[in-house]
Amino acid sequence: MKDVLLLTGAGQIGMAIARRIGHGKKIMLGDKSPQNLETISKIMIEAGFDVETVECDISSRQSIRNIIEVSQSFGEIKYFINAAGVSPSQAPIETILKVDLYGTAVLMEEVGKVIKEGGCGVVISSQSGHRMKQLGAEIDRQLAMTPTEELLDLEVLQPENIDDTLHAYQLAKRCNVKRVMYEACNWGERNARINSISPGIIVTPLAIDEFNGPRGDFYKNMFANCPSGRPGTADEVANVAELMMSDKGAFITGSDFLVDGGATASYFYGKLQP
Repeated sequence: MKDVLLLTGAGQIGMAIARRIGHGKKIMLGDKSPQNLETISKIMIEAGFDVETVECDISSRQSIRNIIEVSQSFGEIKYFINAAGVSPSQAPIETILKVDLYGTAVLMEEVGKVIKEGGCGVVISSQSGHRMKQLGAEIDRQLAMTPTEELLDLEVLQPENIDDTLHAYQLAKRCNVKRVMYEACNWGERNARINSISPGIIVTPLAIDEFNGPRGDFYKNMFANCPSGRPGTADEVANVAELMMSDKGAFITGSDFLVDGGATASYFYGKLQP
């Protein structure tokens, strides 16, 4: 039986990472959208990868357990990539919190119970979590360590304390980074590692829609006035993930890597200062 790479989120970034590390492995691809599953799996299969697909809604613990069970029928899960999520323009506050925050936390928890010794994972977060104001040590600790089924009950995540969908998204991504730190301690009990990457504006079909949508000028201004002066590519995110998930990254766990062309730096200290 082959080692299994579990990839949740059938999109460009997840696929780029899977193409870097997926050779010789069984790739289990999960997504809520059958169309996304068909599109990404077709590309990968035609490129010579061994891919199976399962419809998976990461806002559901049972759905997560199901894809893990199917994955284990092919072998032990040694690699894990979560690139699933919804953006501020795609969903209401409640859905963003349920998918990007709660769902990601449950995924790390459930995969961490079965990850093969020496395995590793990467969670795709976002620069957005770095741009919001500091929440304080106590709230950070709550986001990191609160039992998953109690996360959405936290005061900071109540609707009256959330301004809009962007704020909800920022909270979810801040939680992702803190949760990775917490789960790294649990994964370490199995000699496994888990990290996150916080991309900036990455050119994907979804991003192109955003560039042409109501928030397009905001995004264009951001990448035009960051130090790199451009958006990034999925392969540039995959470059970092490949390091983190290889033996060369063996001493990296519980960390978050900003891959944003300097947009966050510019937001605090450069041309993008509010």
